[in-house]
Amino acid sequence: MRKLLLAVLAMVTFTGAAPAQTYPTHPITIIVPFAAGGPSDAMARILGERMKQSLGEVFVIENVTGAGGSIGVGRAVRSPPDGYTVSFGHLGTHVANGAIYKLGYDLVADLEPVVLLPSNPMIIVSKNAVPAKSLKELLDWLKSRPSPPTAGTAGAGSGSHIAGLYFENVSGVKLQYVPYRGTGPALNDLVAGQIDIIVDQTSNSINQVRAGNIRAYAVSDDKRVETAPDVPTVDEAGLPGFHMTLWSGLWVPKGTPKDIVTKLNAAAVEALNDPAVKKQFENLGLQMPPKDRLTPQALGDWQKAEIAKWWPMIKAANVKVD
Repeated sequence: MRKLLLAVLAMVTFTGAAPAQTYPTHPITIIVPFAAGGPSDAMARILGERMKQSLGEVFVIENVTGAGGSIGVGRAVRSPPDGYTVSFGHLGTHVANGAIYKLGYDLVADLEPVVLLPSNPMIIVSKNAVPAKSLKELLDWLKSRPSPPTAGTAGAGSGSHIAGLYFENVSGVKLQYVPYRGTGPALNDLVAGQIDIIVDQTSNSINQVRAGNIRAYAVSDDKRVETAPDVPTVDEAGLPGFHMTLWSGLWVPKGTPKDIVTKLNAAAVEALNDPAVKKQFENLGLQMPPKDRLTPQALGDWQKAEIAKWWPMIKAANVKVD
């Protein structure tokens, strides 16, 4: 009888542990809360392509747009905590949205952090029809408009929206925000001359800048971007202190087994250390995170610190969701 009981207990223990031990056994979905073709989508696809080499399963990118990315994050939060749905997001979706939207979920309590991903400074860009050739000239032009100039964003609370608010605070400019389902579509309209400017992720705009389709004025960092050495920093261009880096990360639903989180983290870290992946990210103007910040705990701590930093400014700006 004792032997039978021990055998049953062993079988139950093995059965309970099996899903995590054999994970993954089928494709993993990364939910990107913005439109295809934008910077988040590009980063997720590069990362997923490399992570499948480590885990042996395909990563499927699902673009779930709307409400500044909060709909896509909500989809991930409500998914089974089995490691097969991963939430991709950034400063906008996993920090700012909590100060703007009635989410129906908690950005910290309902998600498990996996890994901090590369970041990039913002870049101030305009349509080519804008006559300004320097940041000082751009500021003068923006302030001289009879009505507020139009600025594209990926929706209320998105990285481009937060950057626009910060830009307004530092420069004294007033902007009229035009929301899109991602900065990819916003950039298309900037190239077409339908909007005036975007305070955009460098990785999203840099290729259009290189092609001469839009004009760049400055990056929001204290050092120039290696892939765009001709674009000055905001300090050099005359807007000191406008420093903002848009970081990204991966999360999974709360309750996902820790060993699955560990496997996903290890696969992501291996991808980030791959020279080919590094090169792709560097070509997009992305900056790799320090090695000591690649643990799930480090991402969780950073997310909480960013909430403490940005929520007061967002609430003071009285950001409204139309």
